Amino acid sequence: MNGHLVAAAWLAILVGLAHSLLGERLIFSRLRRRRQFVPTDGGTVLREPHVRILWASWHALTVLGWAMAGAMLLMASEPALTTPQIAMLRIMALAMLAAAALVVIGTRARHPGWIGLLLVAALTCLGTAP
Repeated sequence: MNGHLVAAAWLAILVGLAHSLLGERLIFSRLRRRRQFVPTDGGTVLREPHVRILWASWHALTVLGWAMAGAMLLMASEPALTTPQIAMLRIMALAMLAAAALVVIGTRARHPGWIGLLLVAALTCLGTAP
């Protein structure tokens, strides 16, 4: 069992869970009228279709992170990683690193999400070391 990949996967799951739950609580709860499932009230800034796609994209990002975590967990159980698996994991690490950079740039490093994403990237890279 590749401990680095297991840790990266579980951290990615936790980051995604925090992302979706806190997004719902702190952002999307304010954009809902009554008890709607999908928020639609963008006030004077966003029209309804924009709020809907923002909400869908927000949660799609979490789902994609969980899919990456699932792939990491599957590969973590392999006795030895193949060259294509190593390449896939490095691509995942670069994606997490790019996501961390976007959060740093977009929030001027005030949002802590970049730390979790950076740790996932680092653990994933460590999981590909021979």
